[in-house]
Amino acid sequence: MVGIISLVTGRPGPSGFGSGSTAEQVTEGVDGSNLTAIITGGASGIGLETSRVLALRKVHVIIAARNLKAASEAKQFILEKDETARVDVLELDLSSIKSINAFAESFNALNIPLNILINNAGIMFCPYRLSQDGIEMQFATNHVGHFLLTNLLLDKMKNTAKTTGIEGRIINLSSIAHQYSYKDGVRFANINGGAGYNDKKAYGQSKLANILHANELSRRLQEEGVHITVNSVHPGLIMTPLFRYSAPLMKILKVFSFFLWKNVPQGAATTCYVALHPSLIGVTGKYFADCNEMNPSAYARDQLLGQKLWDFTNKLITSASKS
Repeated sequence: MVGIISLVTGRPGPSGFGSGSTAEQVTEGVDGSNLTAIITGGASGIGLETSRVLALRKVHVIIAARNLKAASEAKQFILEKDETARVDVLELDLSSIKSINAFAESFNALNIPLNILINNAGIMFCPYRLSQDGIEMQFATNHVGHFLLTNLLLDKMKNTAKTTGIEGRIINLSSIAHQYSYKDGVRFANINGGAGYNDKKAYGQSKLANILHANELSRRLQEEGVHITVNSVHPGLIMTPLFRYSAPLMKILKVFSFFLWKNVPQGAATTCYVALHPSLIGVTGKYFADCNEMNPSAYARDQLLGQKLWDFTNKLITSASKS
């Protein structure tokens, strides 16, 4: 109930920020001139606002996007706002293992540091279909793609943190929808099955997987003593291209729940806060909403489930790569 009241009123939480805070407000005074960030899906919606605000704070931003034309237009938009911005574009289709491997090779060939990885891209409520690798599309794009991408970039992030002494940060965009997954959280025995497919629950499953991935990676990096934090965020309800498969329904819903919705600058705030704010140095394995730490669902806090998902995803990628 407190969360709903804070969301509706915009009242700041312990961090000093709340649902009404914007991405610019939560990063005010931050100098990111010595930082490089990759933002998946950084060409539209809250991803574009995240790219713009990080570039505004002098971060070198790499927009990773499936649509290179849209990404180039996003870069131009950011440069028109700030001609000193450092923005580059690289192609990435998160539903394709081949594309993810190619992206990692292209980025590593640039021989530049990597301080921040924002796993922002995603699809939502799409009709049932499989990726080219034979994996259910929402699970493939939202979870498996980001899991593989993160693994492929991890050595670069570890090396950057070690050589610069600057803490690395990985942020997974999840959703409050992680609470509305299938029975038992993740359908390991039927991850691709069309039988019983529910587009809303499949989305919830992929968003639950985002939190479990972040928590398990955080645990592993802490055990290694690596100077990289991993957290997940719920950006809030924002009308963006993410709703392309359910726009009519969502527009009707918005009429009756207008007080719960955010605009894009507010929607990007929690991501930018977790990516850049100095108060979060050393904070890892947490879930944030409205720029404050929150408790996710019991499944999301289940360490054994997270370990099982980690092993399952690795095997799924290995299997799909051979086919």
